[in-house]
Amino acid sequence: MTQPIISFEFFPPKTVEGIAKLRETRKQLALLNPKFFSVTFGAGGSTRDRTKDTVFEIQGEGYEAAPHISGISSTKAEISALLDTYRSNGIKRLVVLRGDLPSGEASAGDFRYANELVQFIRQTSGDAFQIEVAAYPEFHPDARSAASDLQHFKNKVDAGANAAITQYFYNPDAYFRFMDQCQALGIDIPIVPGVMPIYNFTQLSRFSDVCGADIPRWLRLRLQDYGDDLPSLRAFGVDVVAELCQELLAGGAPGLHFYTLNQAGIISQIASQLDLTKL
Repeated sequence: MTQPIISFEFFPPKTVEGIAKLRETRKQLALLNPKFFSVTFGAGGSTRDRTKDTVFEIQGEGYEAAPHISGISSTKAEISALLDTYRSNGIKRLVVLRGDLPSGEASAGDFRYANELVQFIRQTSGDAFQIEVAAYPEFHPDARSAASDLQHFKNKVDAGANAAITQYFYNPDAYFRFMDQCQALGIDIPIVPGVMPIYNFTQLSRFSDVCGADIPRWLRLRLQDYGDDLPSLRAFGVDVVAELCQELLAGGAPGLHFYTLNQAGIISQIASQLDLTKL
């Protein structure tokens, strides 16, 4: 079995305390030998400077860092300047997304869709960057149809994406069926499942409602039963997510991308069940 690609996603912290916490989180997760750490930013690039600061700090620690870049609300000039900054500082991987329009803004900028941004990066930067894009096994919440959503994904691949990271899900069949559909369309890039550890039910429900991720009824009801008993809920969640990851890897998934929420403890427990520390 090929060694799976393990990666972790962070958000740029806002406070001195948050910066210190993320440093400790990275230290713990680095023990799992990740391929890279990615760093998000807010709607319309609202945390872009903090994203850059975090990315450069990660890189300075000797790890590969992958900043997220969004097309929404961005101009070609802004993206060009950002790419120049990343390239001149040795960044070689990007997570390229459409992004969300910030509340109150009417203009989408120069890029309506992620494939347009991928194409622009290829036109202006050649193969300077490894480009990761998003994939949606349970379909994007704005998708008009399943077929159109798959076509949007193919457009990103055809524009020059090297690999993809999926939205999180808890039904492995959604991923495997998505992979079959991609293969039928001639898509052959690595598609790494995104994994969301279960920290608390309220938070998970809110995230899932926004991004269109399905929480299966059996899982939703079990999580609701725990109420305020977070230790028991999280122990149950570790078992559920570890089993999901094991099934995905056994079924041929090329790796796992964890949405960390800047926390390491639960992910370390999941990794222990999967024996990721031995990879």
